[in-house]
Amino acid sequence: MNDESTDEPKMSPVPLSASARRVLGVLVEKAKTTPDNYPLTLAGIVTGSNQKSNRDPKMDLDEDDVLLALDELRKVGAAREVQGSGRAIKYRHAAYDWLDVDGPGSAVMTELLLRGPQTLGELRTRASRMHPFADLNAMKSVVSDLADKGLVESLTPPGRGQVFSHTLHPAQERQYLTAKVEKQNASRTTSTATETSNSNRTAVDQLLDRLESVNDRIDSLEKRLAELENPDSSS
Repeated sequence: MNDESTDEPKMSPVPLSASARRVLGVLVEKAKTTPDNYPLTLAGIVTGSNQKSNRDPKMDLDEDDVLLALDELRKVGAAREVQGSGRAIKYRHAAYDWLDVDGPGSAVMTELLLRGPQTLGELRTRASRMHPFADLNAMKSVVSDLADKGLVESLTPPGRGQVFSHTLHPAQERQYLTAKVEKQNASRTTSTATETSNSNRTAVDQLLDRLESVNDRIDSLEKRLAELENPDSSS
């Protein structure tokens, strides 16, 4: 079930600034994990944006940063201002309608907004706090649906460790992100190759040590045999 409903015209997703993505992620996350405290006050959004857990990268947004982000989100139809108790101004997301997603899809998008590119395994583990995913195939199906909608893309080739990201980055940031992920993958590949090479060298060294030990024993046995065959030569 959606966290909100609206009669306002639906607007299509567009790239967002880093601050706006963080604020949108916080709004959806808190609606799911702490519904009693939702909608959020400005102070609540600031705290949620800067918290240490479940966030990558870490941010240090102040109220002005968050207000600018909220203004950006309101303009594109992803969030809106509501009247709270005691005339306090609060804010809520419109992510379900804006992104055209359901509960599982919103959980995945929220994790990608809050923590950046991730593998299917990482997404399943982390998004399960907002929506249960029976197994990796269930997560794969949700990510595939989001990709069909143009909301998620793969940053690395299919296979083990495939990394996925949302598509709400501005073009320049998207290029930087791709280069960063490719560099990390190259580093991991090099590290794995080095470890394999070191492992192979270790195995060869152990084999050579064993052969040397065997040769020493053979030499010792041959010497002993020669002494037994020619007892006079040893005196």
